Amino acid sequence: MMYKLVIATLVVLLSAFSAYGADTYVFKDEVTEKRYQALVKELRCPKCQNQNLADSNSPIAKDLRHEVYQLLEQGKADKEIVDFMVARYGEFVLYRPKVSNLTYVLWFGPALLLLIGAFVVVFILRRNRLPQAKSLSEEQQEKLKKLLKDK
Repeated sequence: MMYKLVIATLVVLLSAFSAYGADTYVFKDEVTEKRYQALVKELRCPKCQNQNLADSNSPIAKDLRHEVYQLLEQGKADKEIVDFMVARYGEFVLYRPKVSNLTYVLWFGPALLLLIGAFVVVFILRRNRLPQAKSLSEEQQEKLKKLLKDK
């Protein structure tokens, strides 16, 4: 029984280590490596949608990291690499898409919703505000004093 438990544990551990395929690239210089790190953090994985290429373990992310590495080795500029990825996968691969007619809602929608919410709160507060008490006439003050004395 103990033998099967040890074997099962080893299988699980080995499969976990084999699933983690860390990319190991050799760069010409430190600047290229920093550019690579910045690019894979800026580009979004087409499959994972909420992860960048650096954080994703999907096969497509691995391929795209390799593609970025190859383009850097070919001497391409960062803008050329980003343009290549956008041409191939669309604006979706950018975490910060460019401001255009298609992305106005994405860029300005949250601020617009915040402003609308602030106006609604102010409107509700003003509508529910109690009217200010008017000052009492001398006759009313006398009646009030008399009522208070009676209690």
